[in-house]
Amino acid sequence: MTRVAAIDCGTNSIRLLIADADPDTGELTDLDRRMTVVRLGQGVDRTGRLAPEALERTFAACREYAAVIKEHGVERIRFVATSASRDAENRDEFVGGVLEILGVEPEVITGDEEAALSFTGATRELPGRDSRLVVDIGGGSTEFVVGEDRVRAARSVDIGCVRLTERHLVHDGTVEDPPSAGRIAAIRADIEAALDLAERTVPLREPRTLVGLAGSVTTVAAVALGLTAYDPTAIHRARISYEQVKAVTDRMLTTTHDERAAIPVLHAGRVDVIGAGCLILLAVMERTGASEVVVSEHDILDGIAWSCVS
Repeated sequence: MTRVAAIDCGTNSIRLLIADADPDTGELTDLDRRMTVVRLGQGVDRTGRLAPEALERTFAACREYAAVIKEHGVERIRFVATSASRDAENRDEFVGGVLEILGVEPEVITGDEEAALSFTGATRELPGRDSRLVVDIGGGSTEFVVGEDRVRAARSVDIGCVRLTERHLVHDGTVEDPPSAGRIAAIRADIEAALDLAERTVPLREPRTLVGLAGSVTTVAAVALGLTAYDPTAIHRARISYEQVKAVTDRMLTTTHDERAAIPVLHAGRVDVIGAGCLILLAVMERTGASEVVVSEHDILDGIAWSCVS
């Protein structure tokens, strides 16, 4: 049994998992799992740089995580950074800040590495070994992975809820809310082009099971299930139908910021970007013909934790 800390720093949020990992039994026992929306990718699609205020938000979260890691007596730490830090010209500032606070250098991994970690985290505990398509919808990118007990094909593409929102819905610092039909169509066009790109590498229509990961997917599930408070145990392994996803998407795209903010299971950091996240999930289901998505609360974070002991 090894006590590990896994940190996943993406475009929209930074997350920590402290767990006891037992490779002999295949069990990962959570001790602390938390998430902070820092919007590290703020403006990266437009400027190519990490904004100073975004870096400070991220470093503040790292300081909090460092205290929790010390309190739990963690033996091994792995910090993985994904889309936003891959794209940024000034990523050395980010790397240096994290190293100073946590004593570990963040690994700016490739999209393919991100996909493999997501697949491991999402599927290691699922029963059966049928072919699965794992879709991890992030803030700046989305990963598509097909495999059975291991990865057979993977592709990361540059569509995510933050990237698409900033690209199509933000004007002079404000978000068009609710978005016009034209703006929605522009987002859909980007998604379809990205799916075409992903399908060159990954047989999207082949697997029997679609598994959805990350905040956009779990939020859709929470809303579809009518939860009054976010409950990971109710969301994990939930099967959400295409019709439910379509209904939630329509709701997110036709309500105002304040109306969405009043939904109890919708995190404040996702209020402005959930519409784009919904559109990605809906387009994936339409492209693959999936009648439902199996929602997993286990994702790249769990994959990172397992990688500490493998």
